Amino acid sequence: MREHANKKEFLDFHRKALGKVRHIPTVNIRNERQLAMAYMPGSLTACEEIRLDGQNVFEYTGRANRLAEVSNGKRVFEMGDVGPDAVLPILEGKALTLKLFGDVDAVPMAIHAETAEEIVNFCMAIAPTVGGINIEGIGSPDAFYVEKALSDVLDIPVFCDDRQGTAVAVLAAIKNSLKLLGISIAEARIVVVGAGAAGLASADLLLRSGARDLVILDEGGILGPSRTNMNVFQSEIAARANPKGIEGGLEDALPGADILVGLSRGNTITKDHIRRMNRKPVVLALSLPEPEISREDAVQAGAFIYASGNIENSNALLNIHVFPGIVRGVLDVRARRISDSMLIVASDALAAIIDRRNLTPDHIYPKFLGSETSPRIAEAIAQAAINEGIARIQMPEGKVFENTWYRLFGAMEHI
Repeated sequence: MREHANKKEFLDFHRKALGKVRHIPTVNIRNERQLAMAYMPGSLTACEEIRLDGQNVFEYTGRANRLAEVSNGKRVFEMGDVGPDAVLPILEGKALTLKLFGDVDAVPMAIHAETAEEIVNFCMAIAPTVGGINIEGIGSPDAFYVEKALSDVLDIPVFCDDRQGTAVAVLAAIKNSLKLLGISIAEARIVVVGAGAAGLASADLLLRSGARDLVILDEGGILGPSRTNMNVFQSEIAARANPKGIEGGLEDALPGADILVGLSRGNTITKDHIRRMNRKPVVLALSLPEPEISREDAVQAGAFIYASGNIENSNALLNIHVFPGIVRGVLDVRARRISDSMLIVASDALAAIIDRRNLTPDHIYPKFLGSETSPRIAEAIAQAAINEGIARIQMPEGKVFENTWYRLFGAMEHI
């Protein structure tokens, strides 16, 4: 990443933009009659209908397409605790991508909150305003606690795109990598470096998708029964992973590994680490802003496939590929929650965007600006929610894809 060279350009961009999203009217007021319709007494009529049936709020307001983007800024990439003021540019950037690539009205909400309970209380208080809630940049294990606590009591979907978005992206990339390796996920040996929100969620979804030989590490080494300093979520994953009972650090975990998933910190993987892996190693170095190992070093050490979080490179693996489609899909069918099977279906849809004939080591993951990414994911998510019985709105197959396409591209010819 050319951070120093681009710093002035980045700052000039943000200073000129003065916020990357803003509210615009959906209707206009040019006379007294229109004012009466939009405000008083027109609003009172809608209020009465909603009072009689709470679900009418989705028919008479913008709640159905509104998402709260909530963060306390406690865990922002490698910067760590930046606080609520400094996390706002990231929330605005995420809101912009959700609007442009999912036509979702996301509202950035940077909050002063020191504990998971405070975040839960805030989200509970604002829930009647939105159709879904995304928590971001609050760190682990708070992300797990908040997501579970809210999902247990709210009847709208609660996301943590650091978790679900990243996990879907990782699973899709691994599925396409396995096609090139010629092995199944059950046969693959996978090492996940990083046991925070993204690492644990990715490991969990991989295990639920059939992975058997999976090892996960944090800075203290391999998660396992001999570790006494794991949180409850790490302990749960550790009980399902590492079937060979390997102990130690990264050097002990990597021999014979087919796939390395980096979700930790920049510059923590060396060439020697890659050389310990199996023939044709797959290296997903996804730490931001710097990857665990550079493409050049990984390839020199023998990497067969390399992916990073750098949007300008081939195999750019970011959860913003995934998240707009997920949110679009659940909002369109008004799903009550997000399930693991919905995420797995989303990963299938994402992986399938690349035709098998076009799959190469430098092309295991769709380009971010591909026109079908959000519509395909939205369709897959929506149909999975309908099939599971957690969608309030029934949509025929293909309808969410069609609606999403026209939301994003209007009457453009489908190509």
